[in-house]
Amino acid sequence: MMPAYRHRHLLGIEGLSAADLTLILDEAEQWVSFNRGLRKQDDRLAGLTQINAFFENSTRTLFSFEIAGKRLGAQVANFHVAASSVKKGESLADTALTLNAMRPDVMVIRHEANGAAADVAAVMDCPVINAGDGTGEHPTQALLDALAIRRRLGKIEGVKVAICGDIRHSRVAGSNLKSLPLLGAEVRVVGPPSLLPDRLPEGVEGFTDFDQGIAGADIVMMLRVQRERMAAALSDSLGDYHALYGLTRERLEAANPSAMVMHPGPMNRGVEIDGALADDPQKSLIVEQVELGVAVRMACLDLLTRERRGVTA
Repeated sequence: MMPAYRHRHLLGIEGLSAADLTLILDEAEQWVSFNRGLRKQDDRLAGLTQINAFFENSTRTLFSFEIAGKRLGAQVANFHVAASSVKKGESLADTALTLNAMRPDVMVIRHEANGAAADVAAVMDCPVINAGDGTGEHPTQALLDALAIRRRLGKIEGVKVAICGDIRHSRVAGSNLKSLPLLGAEVRVVGPPSLLPDRLPEGVEGFTDFDQGIAGADIVMMLRVQRERMAAALSDSLGDYHALYGLTRERLEAANPSAMVMHPGPMNRGVEIDGALADDPQKSLIVEQVELGVAVRMACLDLLTRERRGVTA
């Protein structure tokens, strides 16, 4: 009997249970091995159409979803905003209605506005996956992060995770602050006062001192410095930011001796993290995160389209 995902969409971690998250992680495991094989072709989504509508630039997430859909046999169409009617003033709602009229079977959307994925899901007749909405959520990134932790450490429950950097504006942090505690991790956030949120989830502690914040952590998850917001949020230069909040091999010594480093990408080398540390396969999970992203997204595409394909639990 195949396990069932009981939700129509994947718009965020909010509203999901620990069992929902674990189901997706467990389903992703089979695709990790599959993707490491020579021939990477499965036909379970054959005949289905997947639209990737990305209103923001993306490398990892866009290509990850495209590869995931194609490896499952879907007909994948990428929506290019620069060549679309959006540039002529078409609203997001009208764009969604237009794409819906083409009868896709699953839609993946990234947009700069908070709540955009939910707005689109409200008018679409197919499942919608949020690939990042403004400063809201990025659920598949949180899922691949959880899978990377579970595979490397053997568990998530009880693992101490320090999420560091621009917490206030990060949709990656937004989803991880929901998913990791739900799976039993002990989570803390670290960053300048101006880049920490006004309120933290219950059980999550905030630190403005970097070394204190990562002390004893099993995972140090660095976030991208969003340069476009630095001037408004900090009076320091990027060099000063690195001195105060950049992760180096020396500073990592404050964490658990076996601590691993994560980063969702893209990285600003020499700002939030030293390049040599990011590239160290003994300490860094960054490349593995990218690999596992394809497997997680294959699991999500499979689970969300099972009802349309007549696959029942």
